[in-house]
Amino acid sequence: MRRSILLTPGPTQVPEEVLVAGALPIMHHRTPQFEAIFEEATKGLQYIYQTQNPVVIFASSGTGAMESSIVNLLSPGDKVIVIVGGKFGERWANLAKAYQLNTIQLDIDWDTVIDPQRIKQLLEEQPDIKAIFTTLSETSTGGVTDIKALGEITKNTPTSLVVDAVSGLGVVELRSDEWGVDVVVSGSQKGLMLPPGLAFASINEKARKMMEESKLPKFYFDWKKALKSLEKNTTPWTPGISLIIQLNEAIKLIKEEGLENVWARHIRLSNAIRKGMEAIGLKIFNKATGSACCAVLCPEGINGDKLVKLCRDKYKVTLTGGQDQIKGKVFRMSTMGNVNDNDVVLGVSVVERALMEMGHQFEKGKAVAAALEALSS
Repeated sequence: MRRSILLTPGPTQVPEEVLVAGALPIMHHRTPQFEAIFEEATKGLQYIYQTQNPVVIFASSGTGAMESSIVNLLSPGDKVIVIVGGKFGERWANLAKAYQLNTIQLDIDWDTVIDPQRIKQLLEEQPDIKAIFTTLSETSTGGVTDIKALGEITKNTPTSLVVDAVSGLGVVELRSDEWGVDVVVSGSQKGLMLPPGLAFASINEKARKMMEESKLPKFYFDWKKALKSLEKNTTPWTPGISLIIQLNEAIKLIKEEGLENVWARHIRLSNAIRKGMEAIGLKIFNKATGSACCAVLCPEGINGDKLVKLCRDKYKVTLTGGQDQIKGKVFRMSTMGNVNDNDVVLGVSVVERALMEMGHQFEKGKAVAAALEALSS
């Protein structure tokens, strides 16, 4: 059976070494042996996060870590800003509303990202804002938020900056401590090259002080319990044992390559996709497209969902379509996970074949040539 190539914004392709680690015999989690594995994992995550602050681990999807930041930082009625420029910004908004927070929802066009000056002005006008929730890499649109600029605005204020890096961690440059980010949440199935099932949250001193005052209900996602257990290299509840063993293997691979080289690789591969698509007359959807995911506007008369289905079912390359307001209008190609030059060239080639089959007129081979040129330059 032919292997299907995943050029999707999660789950992503898992390296062979990581897959093999998941097949190791299970061990009990309340043992010195597993505690050593867990300690290695949390220290490795600090490297990926670029932080000296504690990183807690939950057995959940990344959404669990997002919810944990809401319930551990805030109290009923607290005022927060939520930046919504795509589906995952919407998830922040839905979480804030579920816990009945006083939510200032900043809706921005999906083909752009937030202007940091807008946040600066709001904080000057309303200094009682407790937290700002935003998304590093909005994979529904391809946009990447300027987290460094937002951190400059918030780091000397009582307002916490909370960043969803579920699809950005290990892909897009993120320096949590240096940039003054208070909380960063993420998940396992994106840039960390793991199966789904783990969620992470880094928590700095400002956030831990807010945690002490929080009055929202919490149980499973209680940071106090997680941080107390972290001191003993364990978790309050049964962890994802095999996934944490796999996490250590994935972090080893990232360390061997070097985190800055990993960031640069994603830039290089994403640039090749963009150059290939532009060479055959296609446009990139978001003006601030980054290195995690390219949302490509479909040519007139081409439905993005049908294109994705053709690529997946006939050519065994899995892309993703658009969501909500851009459903059918774009297709998305990602370089996250265990993706290399050959995967990208194959992906661009398959898009060419599918577009030609669907009636789009262009010079055959031009996208692949442009992608190859970008990779070799």
